[in-house]
Amino acid sequence: MLNLESRRQENLLGIAWMIASMAAFSIEDAFLKTVTKQVPVGQVLMMFGAGGLCIFVFMARRIKAPLFQPQVFTRNMLIRAVFEFFGRLFYILAIALTPMSSATAILQAAPLFVALGARVFLHEKIDAKTWLAIWVGLLGVLIILRPSADDFSALSLLAVIGTLGFVGRDLLTRAAPPALTKEVLGFYGFSTTVIAGACYAIWDGKAFVALESFQIVMISAALFAGVFAYTALMSAMRTGSIAAVTPYRYTRLLFGISIGVLAFEEKLDAPMILGCAVVICAGLFVGWQNQRRQPAQ
Repeated sequence: MLNLESRRQENLLGIAWMIASMAAFSIEDAFLKTVTKQVPVGQVLMMFGAGGLCIFVFMARRIKAPLFQPQVFTRNMLIRAVFEFFGRLFYILAIALTPMSSATAILQAAPLFVALGARVFLHEKIDAKTWLAIWVGLLGVLIILRPSADDFSALSLLAVIGTLGFVGRDLLTRAAPPALTKEVLGFYGFSTTVIAGACYAIWDGKAFVALESFQIVMISAALFAGVFAYTALMSAMRTGSIAAVTPYRYTRLLFGISIGVLAFEEKLDAPMILGCAVVICAGLFVGWQNQRRQPAQ
């Protein structure tokens, strides 16, 4: 009985960490969306990445994790960096150029793409019910995008490309050697963000601007929100059981849509709501099916 109560408390704490993480990620998106209205995206990415890089250097040195080691330069880790590059770049472009609510909604399809990628690239088995849920979830993404509608914007594909980048990164994180701790991976993730920002700045051709105090505060707030979100996510996954905490990832959609509507005056319509519901239901079903296949602890 004591063990059961202890596990219940751990799960509640894990759920609290997960909700806090998703709220912080949404706040990070909101700050970045605000500042990219006034500062070139490439400049924002470079500053955001440089700040995160410094924080993870400090965190890695604190636990004495070496940043430069042979495992970093393996084929899988280099491919992971490429996915990180496209994920970071295209998702911030989606946040900057499209409604935050729709970008957040499309991002919620990531677990479905991860399941699909695990089957294709990692040869994990998927049963018929999970296959059906994956395709239904992808249909939900199409409902959100509405490619045949008059108001469809090709810019909506930025969020899709960004999501696929994050999916590839997450898949290859599974193959990361144990010596590459979250602090080391975080360092290289933010290093990639700096590179992505520099490449986009060259392509975009916009001159960097001198930052005002408000803009510095926005970028700093986005950075600290992102670092807290990442740390809280790790705490959630290590505190509660995966089955208990994972469904609460979808609270990011609630936070993202709420911020989009209240702070940026974005409008929701029936297809958006329907598409979100389809994606969430499909994702929860896939997660439930995966948990059922796990051996009992």
